[in-house]
Amino acid sequence: MNKIMLPNYNKSILNLVVSILKHYSVDSKYSGLEEIDDILEKDYKNIVMVVLDGMGENILKKNSPEGLFYKNKLCNVTSVYPCTTTAAMTTYYSGKPPIETGWIAWSQYFKEYGKNIDVFPEIDDTTGEKIKIKDLKISDIIGYKSIFPQILEKNTNLTVCEIMPNYVQKKTELTINANTVDEICKGIETICKSKNKSFTFAYCDNPDGIIHYTGCYSDATKEFIKETEKSFKNLIEKLKGTNTLLLISADHGHHDIKEKISMLDLPEIQECLIMPPSLESRMISFYVKEDKKEIFKKEFESKFEDTYKLYTKEELLQSHLLGYGNEHRKIDDFIGNFVAIAIADTSIILENYLSREILGEDKKISSHCGLTQDEMEVPIIMFNIK
Repeated sequence: MNKIMLPNYNKSILNLVVSILKHYSVDSKYSGLEEIDDILEKDYKNIVMVVLDGMGENILKKNSPEGLFYKNKLCNVTSVYPCTTTAAMTTYYSGKPPIETGWIAWSQYFKEYGKNIDVFPEIDDTTGEKIKIKDLKISDIIGYKSIFPQILEKNTNLTVCEIMPNYVQKKTELTINANTVDEICKGIETICKSKNKSFTFAYCDNPDGIIHYTGCYSDATKEFIKETEKSFKNLIEKLKGTNTLLLISADHGHHDIKEKISMLDLPEIQECLIMPPSLESRMISFYVKEDKKEIFKKEFESKFEDTYKLYTKEELLQSHLLGYGNEHRKIDDFIGNFVAIAIADTSIILENYLSREILGEDKKISSHCGLTQDEMEVPIIMFNIK
């Protein structure tokens, strides 16, 4: 039986980033994280925040229980919901929950384009083609102010740096492109050894990419965790004498999938829909015909009663799974009149005949965006480097 875990917006990755913002005198209506607030009261020369995509508590505990990271774990927190990179990383970048940012899933329906768009890479979800419409970017439709200018406005003498893979959109003037853990560590070392006080935010797209295709507890996943620990052990040695606080966490966890069902194999459910479903395989937005709502609910729950929890739009918003705050003006567009959220080991693949022909079969054996503890719970690791 899978343990269900709801987001805790008093002890989540949102609260972690809010604590950092408040340390740098940036106001927020959200609370900080109690476990880190006292630590941040000390006068560090450098504060470094590293996010390892997909490194949930279960990934760390089962792959390296005696390793560097687990031995230096400060606490566990929840991700925000949806526990997926689009929503969670935007929370890190903005200091706001998904309900306020509008960045809620990998693929969202934009009436401005008339199609489902994979929002981070800005590509057509069906064809994989880059969106080419000039003067109409996703960031213009659901933009936000990132934490980097917010911090710089209050700390004009602070060096603020982001370290990102080269395909990630630049969010501040000082950006270092790094596509491997070793490159990330080199970037952190360079900034922390400079003369100025600094805040550095680094993002690594693994182990998520590895876990999706090899599983939570594969040899490849274990090797990545252990090699990453070695790289950070070397970095910590090099940073001695720099008075650096190094924090390492994740955006979400992962859950291995035992059953995959294509939307193409659900004709009774398809018949009830106005348009194709969107969001993600483990959090699905359904746009259901008004006269088919009861039929849809009966059909879906008869097939997925033990594996998905079905919400109406009103129930989902009232649950505050997406957080508390002012609802983004596009939320109403992105969420259909029903939303199904995974609570077990099943994923419903959101494909159509065209996408299957162009993009091929979904080969992921692990995923996230459901409400299992494996997907929701992430560690915070801390190193106080004198």
